[in-house]
Amino acid sequence: MIIVGIDPGVSGAISILREGKVSMICDMPIMIDGTKSKRQINAAELANILIKENIGEDDKIILESVSAMPGQGVTGMFSFGQSFGVIKGVCAALKLPVILVRPVKWKKHFNLLNSEKDASRTKVIETYPYIASEIARKKDSNKADAILIAKYYFETQGN
Repeated sequence: MIIVGIDPGVSGAISILREGKVSMICDMPIMIDGTKSKRQINAAELANILIKENIGEDDKIILESVSAMPGQGVTGMFSFGQSFGVIKGVCAALKLPVILVRPVKWKKHFNLLNSEKDASRTKVIETYPYIASEIARKKDSNKADAILIAKYYFETQGN
């Protein structure tokens, strides 16, 4: 079984685990909305990634289910909700099963509750040292989150 972990949002990431090993990790594909120069998820490119990686109906898409954060504001929350909807829409169009997981669930599983954002990156490097170069920068914490979201499902449901 292939497990796809998705940290949603325009600065999110996508990871793919095959047999529990990371086989692919990338930033969320984005494009610029021409009228306002705002970044948004590139739905066509997201679909291309999933198709190219041969993700099918028997595989699992594990999508982090995030709710409103204090101080985010209406516009930011709307934008995030739009990104979340694009991801769900692409998966629905490709007939891929989406399983939602709350951040508190996967973070608790890895003892990352109330930890620094960068702690997930450290955890992934310890677990998968062969991809350390792909998550070497501080801003790669979203990639690490996507990996841990997939790994959470693998360890709790996927075996």
